Amino acid sequence: MSDMIQILLPDGSGKEIEKGTTAFGLAKGISNRLAKEAMAAVVNGETADLTTVLQEGDQVSILKFEDAGGTDTFRHTSAHILAQAVKRLYPDAKLAIGPAVLNGYYYDFDIEGTFKQADLDKIEAEMKKIVKEDLKVERFELPRAEALELMEEKGESYKVELINELPEDAIISFYQQGEFVDLCAGSHLPSTKPVKALKLTSATGAYWRGDENNKMLQRIYGTSFPKAKLLDEYLEALEEAKKRDHNKLGRELEMFTTADEIGQGLPILLPKGAKIVQTLQRFVEDEEERRGYLLTKTPLMSKSDLFKRSGHWDLYRDGMFIMGDVNEEDGKSAMALRPMTCPFQFMAYKAKQRSYRDLPLRYGETSTLFRNESSGEMHGLIRVRQFTISEGHLIVRPDQLEEEIRGVVDLVDYMMNTLGIQDDVTYQFSKWDPNNREKYIGEPDQWEATQDTMREILDHMELDYVEVEGEAAFYGPKLDIQFKNVFGKEDTIITVQVDFALAERFDMNYIDKDGQKKAPVIIHRTSIGCYERTLAMLIEKYAGAFPTWLAPVQAKVLTISEKYDDYAAKVVAQMQRAGIRVELDNRGEKIGYKIREARNERLQYILIVGEQEEKDGTVATRTRKNGDEGALPLDDVIGRILRETAERSL
Repeated sequence: MSDMIQILLPDGSGKEIEKGTTAFGLAKGISNRLAKEAMAAVVNGETADLTTVLQEGDQVSILKFEDAGGTDTFRHTSAHILAQAVKRLYPDAKLAIGPAVLNGYYYDFDIEGTFKQADLDKIEAEMKKIVKEDLKVERFELPRAEALELMEEKGESYKVELINELPEDAIISFYQQGEFVDLCAGSHLPSTKPVKALKLTSATGAYWRGDENNKMLQRIYGTSFPKAKLLDEYLEALEEAKKRDHNKLGRELEMFTTADEIGQGLPILLPKGAKIVQTLQRFVEDEEERRGYLLTKTPLMSKSDLFKRSGHWDLYRDGMFIMGDVNEEDGKSAMALRPMTCPFQFMAYKAKQRSYRDLPLRYGETSTLFRNESSGEMHGLIRVRQFTISEGHLIVRPDQLEEEIRGVVDLVDYMMNTLGIQDDVTYQFSKWDPNNREKYIGEPDQWEATQDTMREILDHMELDYVEVEGEAAFYGPKLDIQFKNVFGKEDTIITVQVDFALAERFDMNYIDKDGQKKAPVIIHRTSIGCYERTLAMLIEKYAGAFPTWLAPVQAKVLTISEKYDDYAAKVVAQMQRAGIRVELDNRGEKIGYKIREARNERLQYILIVGEQEEKDGTVATRTRKNGDEGALPLDDVIGRILRETAERSL
């Protein structure tokens, strides 16, 4: 009888299998259906190929396509199929990298010229041929020297660069399918056959390693699924997402624009976008004042001394815009635009000696910040180089920490409920990475104690959060509130951070009851996040059809003919005196055309005036919610709009 070994299944139960059984063999032993749907396995916490031979005591779970690791494995193999197709059609192309990403995969190539749609069509057809060939995907490993030799023989200079960065004693993995070999850590499908439905979606330029100082490569994006139906559903959803994409819709609705002469990542908010941001800022500042925040107004730049003291100079300098000579001995000739406001508000705190009775002290500021984002990272209003944020810092005694974090989260919840996004967000507890200590200040015991305290507070509030390692700020852990854009990419919109380190660095203290100086704890927070990013999120959330209180134009008055221009002007003037944002369309166009245009602007109220309306002092009212409501008294419509604005109705 063959030797048997024991492995552990996800539910903690044991299963006896023959020695030499692979992860695929395990799946088949459980059920034929599981084997058919299996993409990869998790073995002792690591994603592995289905060809992995299992060992005594291994903890094993089988991944299907719908599992995150299974999807990544499927898409990673798809990226290799893409690269193989490109190498067949363009033998001189050099391979860069090709990871699985959200909703698909990409691969970067160094080629002469650019990929056009006709090229993508040819490549996609070749990929389908590779799938039909049912090529076996095999992993092999080489010592570093042999790996270098292999890639040098193939002329793959980018792979050589990657291998050269690995340790001398590294054992390096490759994957081969047919004639195609690629440097890769894995995991992969056992063959190309399961990739039954694929589509190349776009081609664009991308700098090698995202650095604009490196060569521009050509990146091809694609997606893939195990069933054609899933691909069709995805492509249909993608078309719908494109219609709501803030980068497209925001421009069409004249919310913002960009100009090459100004630069990438520096959008111009047009009057409609600027009005929404102004409305949000006034709302935030008034609400924060009601909750005891004190407004500050601090400089947009500082000498490097301030950022050296805070730690930003050492840990964040690449993300800053710096003016002057950073190599001067004293560094004082260098100035920097601020990437955040915290050290400036710390100086406001230090303007005089504080007592324990002064705390908590809550500072708020509508802050314009500057961050030197790489060109490959910037996108519409989501990630930009200059932005405005609802920034705040609470200086508190240790015994006040939980109550103040509760207050901050309550403020954030109020903002999200008012904007109507409370059901669209998730919570992430971002911790430090103890294996990458150079990214952080402070000692391990400080980090662990602060994280334990914050976790306890979050648990007391019964927040449903996930813990993520390595995403903390360099001075402390944080609660990140995440929102997905229309394409499914997740961005942080609001953060709450607990800082145990910077008060000591800035010699911030208060006189406690016992007459001794004590260091406070600092809470860094935003209440509504970055206004540009929030505007982008709201454009996509509402597809440009904003609630009345946020709409840049709350009503539009349309004339049936020029004979009613005088009455229309009186209607507009009365609404403006009431504080309503209203526009007039008295062009000599047919009324049906003007109504269609107004609808395309996603207006909440369309008010039409003609002979009968002038005679009765009414307006023919169309609303986005109810359609044609007939003629209504103007005072009633004004009262309704004012009520919706005051109540911030959604």
